[in-house]
Amino acid sequence: MTHQPPPLDRPAAEAAVRALLRAFGQDPEAPELKATPGRVAEFWTERLAGYGVDLAAELRPLPGDLAPVPVILDRIPFVSTCEHHLAPFEGHATIGYLPGKGGTVGLSKLVRVVQAYAWRLQVQERMAQQIAEALQRHLQPAAWGVHLVAVHTCMGHRGVKTPGVPVRTTLLGGAWEANPPAPFRT
Repeated sequence: MTHQPPPLDRPAAEAAVRALLRAFGQDPEAPELKATPGRVAEFWTERLAGYGVDLAAELRPLPGDLAPVPVILDRIPFVSTCEHHLAPFEGHATIGYLPGKGGTVGLSKLVRVVQAYAWRLQVQERMAQQIAEALQRHLQPAAWGVHLVAVHTCMGHRGVKTPGVPVRTTLLGGAWEANPPAPFRT
């Protein structure tokens, strides 16, 4: 079951940003900061839009009898937010499947699955697992693969302060578990 938070309470979010600015010793009424609470609330509305995506609707099979050939989208860019520090992490996803009982879906639908999970408070390992589970549950493929590569600002800007280190997460299933196609070989 996916956690779905209530819709953003914009007045409360703006008040929280004003309080945060004050806590940082800034004047939220200063001309350069006056519009910041509204901009931040709008930013987080966009950043957390993935909770509202209906994956069952997105992953409906295309009509007709399509040949069961591998479908792989390579290097789909994404930006997400680390749930531990509310810091961004960004990278790319390679996802694919060999159609099975669930049929074939439009290519843009696979991009939307990546976006739906990236646009949440997240950790990379869970995001990879959620994408894999969505492919399995809705497409029932003969094989599937998810490969995420991302750079985490929480690691680069704080703590060990090592910017630019890519983190790789790969999950494979079905026929591809033992013999993955080239895009999933790390």
